[in-house]
Amino acid sequence: MSPRAIFALFAVLFAVACIPLLAHQLPPLSDYVNHLARIHVINAIDRDPFLARFYLIDWQVIPNLMIDLVLPLFNRVMGIYEAGQAFTIFAFFLIVSGTLVLNRALFGRWSALPLIAILFLYNGVFQVGVLNYVFGMGLALWALAGWVALRERAWPLRLAASAAFVAALFFCHLFAVGLYGFGLLAIELHRLWLRRNDLRLPHLVDFVATGVPFLIVLPLMLVGPTIHTEHAAPFWLLEGKLDGLKLAVNVYYLAVGLAICAVLVLAAAVAIRRRILHFHPLGWSLLLAGGILYMAMPRAIFAAHLADQRLPVAILFMLIACFSIDLPTRAWRTAVAAGLLLLVAARTVEVQYVWNDLSLRSSDFLQSVRNIERGSRILVVHGSGGQEEEITNSDLVHAASLATIERSALVTTAFTVRGKHILQVRDAYRKFVETEDRWPPSLPFVLDVAERDDPKNQYFWELWPRHYDYVYILFTKRGWRCSDRKHLTLVHEGPEFQLYRVIRTDQANSAGAGPG
Repeated sequence: MSPRAIFALFAVLFAVACIPLLAHQLPPLSDYVNHLARIHVINAIDRDPFLARFYLIDWQVIPNLMIDLVLPLFNRVMGIYEAGQAFTIFAFFLIVSGTLVLNRALFGRWSALPLIAILFLYNGVFQVGVLNYVFGMGLALWALAGWVALRERAWPLRLAASAAFVAALFFCHLFAVGLYGFGLLAIELHRLWLRRNDLRLPHLVDFVATGVPFLIVLPLMLVGPTIHTEHAAPFWLLEGKLDGLKLAVNVYYLAVGLAICAVLVLAAAVAIRRRILHFHPLGWSLLLAGGILYMAMPRAIFAAHLADQRLPVAILFMLIACFSIDLPTRAWRTAVAAGLLLLVAARTVEVQYVWNDLSLRSSDFLQSVRNIERGSRILVVHGSGGQEEEITNSDLVHAASLATIERSALVTTAFTVRGKHILQVRDAYRKFVETEDRWPPSLPFVLDVAERDDPKNQYFWELWPRHYDYVYILFTKRGWRCSDRKHLTLVHEGPEFQLYRVIRTDQANSAGAGPG
């Protein structure tokens, strides 16, 4: 295909893939709304006395800032929900275009084959809502393309460009820096392998010099709080390694992901038989180094979970860039374009179908928020309904952050971990919110300490009727009611959640039990 035809196909396929994002104001991603709430506070805290009473913005050098730097700029010219959609689409664009330009750098010509990356934009890692990491994946692909393009140029230019990318990736996510480092390691190991019969000292020096730009990470970490903050010790798990591979290709229905992979494998077999599919040998280095790294990666490090399971999808985009195809006839070009369009449409239909269903709950949750008085304090609790189906509740954990956006509320699940987020809770209220990345407390434990101050435990939700105005109970079932009628009265019941108003302890005797 000509470059013009490839870019036209890119535009069509990308537009189709973005339909779910454009059609849903609140994509049902686990951490998504919590990120939006932080951006809203950044832009509104100077003019909102309620937000200023609860929160403060503590700008620090942390490896998790990109969304805090970019999204507020979007929010100044559009609403917070539209800004979130725009940022996510921009991150998608970086990934697909990064795969294209890396492929161009490797093969020296444009190819339509890297557009396969569009099929995997929606994946299990994206579903978690780790937007900084998603953005960082795209930027890392661009960084690798820049390294390959500048590899034979003067070393000061190459290393300076690499250092700039390392600095930018640091502010995306520490794991994004690791992705770039992994990609460079695979590239340089491949170069050493090609020179194995004539390996000299200058080649080894050149190999080691590749790591020089990464030294900038050390002073950035030292001046910031991340390395000085106490974190749980990293831990390694063999269990879940297979799940990490599934996260790369699966979104909601595993059958859809496997079907897409099966079609791609079958098409590749036909292309190999026709001798029109080419695989850059760098891909073997990526597979070997990636397999070793994946098995060695811990499950959590620096309080970031799914550390190892985030890796396969990033390696997948790098591997896609290692493929190229010759399409000698118009019939072949038409078949490839039509096939890609059908596969992208299938993935889009899957996501759109699930999101259409989940959007009903998102709308209902937003409606419940409007019953909350401005400037309220909200406790989020894990109810009794369980979490059997990840599809139906992965977005519910942080949905209460809508109250921060809409009602300037203090929400216990807001991302305010010191050393990890710039949004902080003022000292007067900090003891009443979650200060670590943990799930909301379970309802039985919360009810047990409604009137009991246990100095041995010191949970932030102890004596909660004195400190909160509302309680969201998540993962409930229709018709279920909380047993504590003395302290709670039902305000709104939605699918898998309920909102209760707290009856103040000094009002309980006169107010009586709530409805239901």
